[in-house]
Amino acid sequence: MRDGARLFTAVYVPNDASPSRRYPFLMMRTPYTVWPYGVDRYPRRFASEALEKEGFIFVLQDVRGRYMSEGEYVNMRPHIDKKGPNDIDESSDTYDTIEWLTKNVADNNGRVGLLGTSYPGFYAAAGAIDSHPALEAVSPQAPIADWFRGDDMHRHGAFNLQLAFHFFASFDKPRAKPYEPGEDDWEDFDYGTPDAYRFFLGAGPLAEAEARHFKGDRPFFRDIVAHPNYDEFWKARNILPHLRNIEAAVLVVGGFFDTEDLYGPLAMYQAIEAQNPKAKNSIVMGPWSHGGWHHGRGDSLGDAEFGFATNDAFKELELAFFKHHLKDGPDPELAEALVFETGANRFRRFSAWPPRAAKKGRLYLHESGALSFEPPQNTEAASDEYLSDPDKPVPYTQDIGNDWSSSYMAEDQRFASRRPDVLEYRSEPLERDVTLAGPLEAELWVSTTGTDADWVVKLIDENPGKMPDFSKSDLRAGKRDRGGQQILVRGEPFRGRFRESYEAPKPFVPGEPTKVKFAVNDVFHTWKRGHRIVIQVQSSWFPFIDRNPQKFVPSIFAAKPSDYTKATHRVYRSQAMPSALEVTILPGLDE
Repeated sequence: MRDGARLFTAVYVPNDASPSRRYPFLMMRTPYTVWPYGVDRYPRRFASEALEKEGFIFVLQDVRGRYMSEGEYVNMRPHIDKKGPNDIDESSDTYDTIEWLTKNVADNNGRVGLLGTSYPGFYAAAGAIDSHPALEAVSPQAPIADWFRGDDMHRHGAFNLQLAFHFFASFDKPRAKPYEPGEDDWEDFDYGTPDAYRFFLGAGPLAEAEARHFKGDRPFFRDIVAHPNYDEFWKARNILPHLRNIEAAVLVVGGFFDTEDLYGPLAMYQAIEAQNPKAKNSIVMGPWSHGGWHHGRGDSLGDAEFGFATNDAFKELELAFFKHHLKDGPDPELAEALVFETGANRFRRFSAWPPRAAKKGRLYLHESGALSFEPPQNTEAASDEYLSDPDKPVPYTQDIGNDWSSSYMAEDQRFASRRPDVLEYRSEPLERDVTLAGPLEAELWVSTTGTDADWVVKLIDENPGKMPDFSKSDLRAGKRDRGGQQILVRGEPFRGRFRESYEAPKPFVPGEPTKVKFAVNDVFHTWKRGHRIVIQVQSSWFPFIDRNPQKFVPSIFAAKPSDYTKATHRVYRSQAMPSALEVTILPGLDE
């Protein structure tokens, strides 16, 4: 690298490469090790089977400071827009790597593709900034964009408790010098029980988590605890404003059921589009979990079924994208947005995302648990209330287990609707199909007897009580009766203290109605005729999200057990204080 550091890079060249048969590079940079190391040892897979069969010079690199690479590792290393001669970031490390590869690896055709999923997706995006001239195609897949507002560690400032324990049990271990990991280098967190819900209730204060639950130092976990608000530490790690000067073609990939990085691909596509008006920039969103397009069939997840093997379509598209830009293959004529419509179970092509034909609408909360596109007419300050108890938080899944799973993203929500601390609002059975396509925004008028609160909004598709095509013979054949099933379409938590600013949290005034407004990640879903649209509102989602004490403290990470108190929360629904979910409605194909 330009500062003299050496990054460990494994290069796998096809055996038939020659001056008359040159290959392009396909590179992935990773913090998760390029293991196994050695000239006679090969990873289980470089990329998809289709890409392997097509033939590329595969390049795998340990990023700076990880495993066999030199230098200091920095989580989500901040980008430097104006660099001095020896200033480095992930963009410069990518540039210098490409410069070295094209000049030192024989029989390459001078073209480079870059891809990666999850954290490697972040490195792929960072490598596209100030693109090297040889970089022709980049595919950030499930990329991390902002670790405070939407990806992995936080959701609107609310801490992702279970993922953090799962991730930092192994990843955050400090390293004295470059080393080759063993086959069992990754350690799973030992809960001591198969019941994560029960474990986290008794896990003690978060300020003591590193000392009580992790082996050795966890420096980045300490950073999270030390930075409870959206300060310069987190802002510097937001890659979105820096996604400029991108000359390569970009294919952003994400999954609508990705519990880790759904915000990332949606936000990254929009940022590249806005800041690089001449770039070839496309997005693919499928019915997938985190990286789910790489494994399995992609025909179901949790309690949802998608009708066919959606992964096959993506693998063909990914191959065509890299083959076109790196090998002069046929133009795949990618749509600007190829997006899977759940509920209708089909991919659709659009010239923009959200679709240009989509129009804004609002789903309003009404009395007696009703939900309608019409605003409330009552003039009094009508409301619904529930008691929120931090000692009995609402679980995010009905499964008993401690595995970090994405199945809850498409789980039947009837288990939650039966709790007294969950408000539920249901539309009348729909007289025609309703399709929502694009971003959502929750706008709640609320109050609390406490001084702090979280708010979770869930959007749900409820089946008819009696499914028209289901019979007793189906039941005898072992098929599941899905009558009344409530499939989660989208859910989003918001830490109420950040309602005015992520930088400066503010307590609630007890009993004072207050507006809480926050963005909810995009959907593309059709509620069929006869189904109901359902919204649930609650104040905990545990242990996916850590518990809010409901007593305002400067940092929840430093909250004491005595700070956790019961509180009664109200959600208002009147002309003056209409609580609603702003949606984006796409007209039907027959309209």
